[in-house]
Amino acid sequence: MTNQKDVRTAGRLKSRPEFLRVREGERRRGRFFIVEVLDRKSPEDAPRVGFTVTKKQGNSVERNRIRRRLKEAVRLKAQFAMQPGHDYVIVAHREAMSASFDDLSKTLIARISSRQDKKSRPPGKSDGKQP
Repeated sequence: MTNQKDVRTAGRLKSRPEFLRVREGERRRGRFFIVEVLDRKSPEDAPRVGFTVTKKQGNSVERNRIRRRLKEAVRLKAQFAMQPGHDYVIVAHREAMSASFDDLSKTLIARISSRQDKKSRPPGKSDGKQP
């Protein structure tokens, strides 16, 4: 018989409108990815997370590997740093594939738990380039 603990798990963002809504929030840049954060103003809800890896980052095998590494880092370590009622979109860079898992996890936790003074950001693509 298993003992059920009160473990908070992050939900998933699945639809395009959910991803686009998070783009209106805060952007936190990191070495291996960009974390976009949106406060949904509902602290009773669990945090939700979505992952984006563009074709510019490699072929499908490489993109899926990057996505799997990020999902595992969130599952094992970073979901505990996520705030309830927030949505997170992690936009991966190619460097996430070659980074050690420990570095990837630490950077992810640091970006998720950091707060920036500026709540808004100028419009632009997720890779930091202007339209």
